[in-house]
Amino acid sequence: MFESDELFEAPNWSPDGISLVVNKGGGLFVIEIASGAVRKIDTQGVDRVNNDHILSPYGKLVYFSANGHLYSVPIAGGDVHKISNDFPVELKYFYWLHGVSPDGRTLAYVATHTVGDGPNPRGRVRLATIPAAGGNDFYLTDNETGHFDGPEFSRDGGWIYYNSEEAATAPGHAQIFRMRTDGSDHEQLTFDERVNWFPHFDPTGEKVLYLSYGPGIQSHPADVELIIRMMAPDGTEPAT
Repeated sequence: MFESDELFEAPNWSPDGISLVVNKGGGLFVIEIASGAVRKIDTQGVDRVNNDHILSPYGKLVYFSANGHLYSVPIAGGDVHKISNDFPVELKYFYWLHGVSPDGRTLAYVATHTVGDGPNPRGRVRLATIPAAGGNDFYLTDNETGHFDGPEFSRDGGWIYYNSEEAATAPGHAQIFRMRTDGSDHEQLTFDERVNWFPHFDPTGEKVLYLSYGPGIQSHPADVELIIRMMAPDGTEPAT
């Protein structure tokens, strides 16, 4: 058993099921399930790693967000590769990583930046993709109101699942949606009074799990009670 008084976040299973990749204090770590041993991943000086990190489909790389950018690093450490693009400093452009395509070629992320002379660094929020090897950003949503977050690829690579307020009649009332990987065919999947965030597929691809907050909650605050729900990929068969 592993116990700590420090804050470890965002456990990601290794594909072989024997370890977890987590973040703590701006760094990445591997926790071995059987022994509880903890190993820090060498990110070659890239610090301020946040809880937006995922493993490549075969578990050889960890993709992660840090200092507003996207990077990859072998799970063994070293050889860090910067993936994201540079934008004018005044934009305060941030990449928040969430998903990787089943073939490992594309990352899905949340793009935030200021608008005009506004002081809010998250004045504009869009869902986007970028090649995992680096390249042009492709925006899936634009000119939206409310919050968009949590883009996750379906196991067949044909859809991106996400949460948003695009159908909300009250501030903060996020629901789960999906769209094609070109940003078309938005389809709402949950229809309830709860506030639903962060869809993730189970290993088989047969179920989608998500966080479900109580009615009236805005955003995804820490330290509040919530439930974990699951459903079929088409939104049917919801269960707590």
